[in-house]
This record gives sequence, structure tokens and C-alpha cells, in this order.
Amino acid sequence: MTELYYMNTPIGWLKIRAARDRIVELDHVLETEVPNEVDLDGSSPVIRQCVRELQEYFSGSRTHFDVPLEFTAGTPFQQKVWQRLIEIPYGETISYKMLAADCGGPNHSRAVANANGKNPISIIVPCHRVIASDGSLGGYTGGLDKKRGLLHVEGIDISAT
Repeated sequence: MTELYYMNTPIGWLKIRAARDRIVELDHVLETEVPNEVDLDGSSPVIRQCVRELQEYFSGSRTHFDVPLEFTAGTPFQQKVWQRLIEIPYGETISYKMLAADCGGPNHSRAVANANGKNPISIIVPCHRVIASDGSLGGYTGGLDKKRGLLHVEGIDISAT
């Protein structure tokens, strides 16, 4: 059984999905997708922990997430990329090329970018910390404004590319 919760944040609405006492999805959604009533009181402990940690992250008081996660989809390569993303320190970025070298070889940049775009647990699994080799933002499934906003929370200023 899965549980859904919607959270309003400084970068927009997020959908949080939990299953088996783990976060399995954290994704950007449009406000039109959010139910009329969003009540945290009846939520599971893992949802409440995730919300608290995200609030602390956006306020600048959290640099590492402790909420339990589970990848319920993805190929072994995608899961390898997602695990590597978790290791990128708060406030730092790496290039797609560097991530590819870590996950299989420099010729895997496209596969790494594809895995990045399919990351089911954004923010906590920080795909926003991966940028292009030239220092530009590259892509972001949630939109470049959200990627820029997340990097700004972490003290990284990327020019409006």
C-alpha cells in the first residue's frame, strides 16, 4: 500500500509517495494536480519525517537527508547512477561527464543524463547537482527554474543559462 502527500515549497508543489515505511517517489507537480485538502496530521511517520527534513532543507538548516528511501523501479544502471547522486555533497556540483566516468565510463554521458531524468526521488537524490561540463545548468525534469532554485538553496549561483 502506498501513501501520497503533497507539500508546498519555495520552488513549488511536491508529491511525496511512501511505501513500506520508505520514500519511493518525490516529484514536482503542478498546483492543479494537488488535492483540495492536504493534511499532514494523518500521515505516516516516514511522510512526516520527509516533510520535516524538506522544510529544514529549504530553510537552510539541513544539508543531508536521513529519511529512508527505496528505489522500486529502474534498471541496475539507473539505480547505480541514483546511488552515486546521493554521494554528491550538499553545495557542490559535478558534470554529467564526471558522473558518467564514475558510473561506467566517459562514453556513458547520455545514459547518465537519461538516468538523471528518470530519478524518482528528486531533491533527496540530488540530480539537480549535476550540471554541464561548461558550467551551464544542463537539463532538469522539474524545469530549470526549479534546478536553479535548489542550487540557490545550497549556496550555488548558476548564471541564468
